[in-house]
Amino acid sequence: MSVDRETILSVLDRLPLPDGGTLVSRDLIRALGIEQGDVRFVIEAESPEQARALEPVRLQAETALRALPGVTGVHVVTTAHGPAAKAPSLKIGQHPAPQQGGPQPISGIDRIIAVGSGKGGVGKSTVSSNLAVALARQGRRVGLLDADIYGPSQPRMMGVSKRPASPDGKTIIPLKAHGVTMMSIGLMLKEDEAVIWRGPMIMGALQQLLTQVEWGRLDVLIIDLPPGTGDIQLSLGQRTHLTGAIVVSTPQDVALLDARKAIDMFQKLKTPVLGLIENMSSYICPNCGHEAHIFGHGGVAAEARRLDLPFLGELPLDLAVRLAGDSGRPVAAGDGPLAEAYAALASRLVAGGMA
Repeated sequence: MSVDRETILSVLDRLPLPDGGTLVSRDLIRALGIEQGDVRFVIEAESPEQARALEPVRLQAETALRALPGVTGVHVVTTAHGPAAKAPSLKIGQHPAPQQGGPQPISGIDRIIAVGSGKGGVGKSTVSSNLAVALARQGRRVGLLDADIYGPSQPRMMGVSKRPASPDGKTIIPLKAHGVTMMSIGLMLKEDEAVIWRGPMIMGALQQLLTQVEWGRLDVLIIDLPPGTGDIQLSLGQRTHLTGAIVVSTPQDVALLDARKAIDMFQKLKTPVLGLIENMSSYICPNCGHEAHIFGHGGVAAEARRLDLPFLGELPLDLAVRLAGDSGRPVAAGDGPLAEAYAALASRLVAGGMA
């Protein structure tokens, strides 16, 4: 029996702190990871005094977690970094500022690649995070922007939760994880807080995340787009000079119907389509080794041939990919066949001068 992140947090949320609240309610848990039953996380105190006061709670947490079925080990450390970074005082979600002269580059960023899909549920965000990590492991300076304003998932997938700092109320300092500089509006909201904005505010938020974040010098910025062909895609294509787009789809016909719409959108926006990826292409049974094609197989490759577009490769359907994303350590950050699949994809992009 395996243990999941929600179970761990539920246990920790039942341990009261000396001065009120819990480790979870007061957002003191950092870098929570679960690997083969081994639970590791950091308790980030606001001061050395608080760290000392939290020592009994740390011991209680270790004891409670070791009692859970499926837990093979528990490693908890307490750190104190002084007062938490001041939250950005700038307002996110303003109307976009006027822009003249068509799509513009972003200073310091050599290439910008949008990862899109016509529909949700095809693993576009998983591909985005793992591709970013795979490129970073090959020596590229990589940024990852979660442009899914309504449903940001990259903070969980990349294992970051700290709120970004804004020293002057105008610029935002991005976070780093697994060698990747990353930013998401999810880092500026509570995990279960909904974004209820109309189109102009969404477009304004995207503009701020692109231009007010101090990305530094990057070889490539990966932008994880929301599903569909709406305001975010249109705003990005019209205002930002994109190197190109990658379209992710599963092999079945219903997903390809929507992928074709995404391809048509990028072409109408004059954004080069760098290639197509077939995700969840095959499934290998861990018990018997039988290969199954749950969503079909080869449909994306055939579509790429029909449209005369590059086919960038197949990625398997595997439980380890989901577990890695939920634990905040993308599978591309490790070793084995799954990491090698993303490494091969990154190598093709680098060799083709696209990343």
